[in-house]
Amino acid sequence: MYHFHNKLIVSDKKLYEISQIVELPKLVKGNVYHSLLESIVSQQLSVKVADVIWGRFINLFDNQTIDSNKINNMDIETMRSVGLSYQKSNYIKNVAMFFEENNLIDHNWDDYSDEEIIHQLTKIKGVGVWTVQIILIFTLNRPDVLPVLDLGIQQGMKKLYNLESTGKDLHKDMEKIAENWKPYRSHASRLIWKWKDTVK
Repeated sequence: MYHFHNKLIVSDKKLYEISQIVELPKLVKGNVYHSLLESIVSQQLSVKVADVIWGRFINLFDNQTIDSNKINNMDIETMRSVGLSYQKSNYIKNVAMFFEENNLIDHNWDDYSDEEIIHQLTKIKGVGVWTVQIILIFTLNRPDVLPVLDLGIQQGMKKLYNLESTGKDLHKDMEKIAENWKPYRSHASRLIWKWKDTVK
């Protein structure tokens, strides 16, 4: 059973109820560069298909080390041959070039705020706020991120809190509810994702 911090449980009875039926896996900190590349590959694909294409992509590299210089010199047709679209191939090149030019491949992001990381990484064409928020939660393990643009969180919160709003009004309603979750909005979001996928 996953135990939330007392403040989060006390602040929201619905979260407490689903915390009793859902168990969350422990997060492991990862590499932002690799996570960004994998997130671009997997966008708008099923997990199964994304895993296959990601596997083919990393097999293009010696010892499966995703060298940014090799990406920058790789032709688009080679990238498309493993199942990547033309657009995704270009986005991957954008990430590799940005990380190479700014010496960020193995960068330590601990001293950056969530907002600073979002500002920095969304400079890359093909990387949006939602992508960086997912990186913040699952790669950098930041505790207080609410990805209002995520379809799964939207669907989960609409179901859990009987919300009927849409668009920006829905975002406002989500943010209002999540005020009570601070500073543990990442944990609450993960709980809602898991609950939505577990309970039909």
